[in-house]
Amino acid sequence: MQILLYDTTLRDGTQREGLSLSVEDKLKIARELDLLGVHYIEGGWPGSNPKDAEFFRRIRRIELHHARIAAFGSTRRADAACETDANIQALVDADTPVVTLVGKSSTLHVEQVLETTRQENLAMIADSVAYFKERGKEVVYDAEHFFDGYKLDAAYALATLSAAARAGADCLVLCDTNGGSLPHEVTEIVQAVRRHLANEGFAHSDAGRGPTLGIHTHNDGALAVANAIAAVRAGCVHVQGTINGYGERCGNMDLIPLIANLQLKLGYRCITPKQLRRLSEVSHYVAAVANLNPDTHAPFVGHSAFAHKGGIHVAAVAKVADSYQHIDPELVGNQMRIVVSELSGRGNVRMRARELGLDLNGNEQVVLQRIKELENRGFQFEAAEGSFEMLVRRAAPDYQPPFELLDFTVVVSKHGANDMTSQAMVKLKIGDEIMHTAAEGAGPVNALDMAIRKALLPHYPELANVQLVDYKVRIVDEHLGTAAKPRVLIESACGEERWSTVGCSENIIEASFMALWDSLELPLARRRAPAKYQAGTDR
Repeated sequence: MQILLYDTTLRDGTQREGLSLSVEDKLKIARELDLLGVHYIEGGWPGSNPKDAEFFRRIRRIELHHARIAAFGSTRRADAACETDANIQALVDADTPVVTLVGKSSTLHVEQVLETTRQENLAMIADSVAYFKERGKEVVYDAEHFFDGYKLDAAYALATLSAAARAGADCLVLCDTNGGSLPHEVTEIVQAVRRHLANEGFAHSDAGRGPTLGIHTHNDGALAVANAIAAVRAGCVHVQGTINGYGERCGNMDLIPLIANLQLKLGYRCITPKQLRRLSEVSHYVAAVANLNPDTHAPFVGHSAFAHKGGIHVAAVAKVADSYQHIDPELVGNQMRIVVSELSGRGNVRMRARELGLDLNGNEQVVLQRIKELENRGFQFEAAEGSFEMLVRRAAPDYQPPFELLDFTVVVSKHGANDMTSQAMVKLKIGDEIMHTAAEGAGPVNALDMAIRKALLPHYPELANVQLVDYKVRIVDEHLGTAAKPRVLIESACGEERWSTVGCSENIIEASFMALWDSLELPLARRRAPAKYQAGTDR
């Protein structure tokens, strides 16, 4: 069975606290959703702000291959005509092929929020749907607060659906607006709706007569995806949600795991297998455009979704990948990762080294023991695969470091009202040559970085292309206060290639130096001793 995907990231998703999209952002995401194979893209509420109105003007000039654009708005106001209602006319001006109308299903909202009568609310629904059907639009009717309204007064909630259906609505969407329903409740109520519509003379949509049923869930009870799946199994064929579950409060239903579960676990058709392999890419792309960090532990598409850390787990997946994986990660564009830490076994070290293209030459136990010792001191190699790679390379008996530290000094000073200054002096040995350099920087770590580079660049000019792109400090033993150990994580980049390195010490300058040292030695070590296997980047 084909499931119709309705994405509301550009409207409902932007109600997430801290998320704001420009018109350009919305156009970029719309193109990506279209390529993913989404059937409907809700662009916004044209009557609410100029930004959404501009989006609808500009999206008309973009050729979409799969998706239909929907404009969202409410039914007409109480005791008003559609022809004079500003929001209704803004939907007309949006000129989209699909119009989504939200109306009240709960007597609580009709009487206490809208402050109108039950009969007038039914007329508002019917008049608004009929108004757009007369203009040739596909009309999606969102029955807001439907599940709560059904529990409060089932007969009236069903009457609102009948009003929309008789007026010609193409799809009736049952909304769990407050996100408090449970899967068994959703199943029972969807089945009750289907019986009601059949009794009203609306045949099941598979026969091509009458409206289809849809579901719109929120995640306040951490059940949005489960509730949507329950609704589909009960007969809904239209599903509304957002990419990454963005939305108000705890978020909307996340389309990413919904698509994967429906298609891979339950056999429904949502998108093509080729489009399914873009799930991870699309999830990360939307997060980047929204300027939000991707959830590394997100099901199916997170960086850690198929990461294996425990030694027993790794030993098993080395033999049979499916032993600790519920699907092949490549089906959704992700990949299996082996994580090394103090919980690792030799298999973790061996497999991770192989992923990096390195031959351990029987040194698995040596490297593993070193990892355990360092992690006991506060290091952490899960997010510092560059430092892990350096451990493996240095364990080789024939490894020759490209440079050696003899000593360094960092001085931080402040004189009166003047700005604080930082100076670093470094003495390195490169081959048979001793390099003694000094530099000033914006801070002690920057000064140290500049002094080291001043010594290395005449011998290794390629390091000019290596940039420090992120610097993080984490306190290991918070209870020790200012005597606690800081752990420093540095992310470096050279073109598209990135790697992370770690250092840990009671002295933050020394911890920074350790991470900085690995970050500069790694690209030189890779150039001098290319990997035997095809190695990828660390990210």
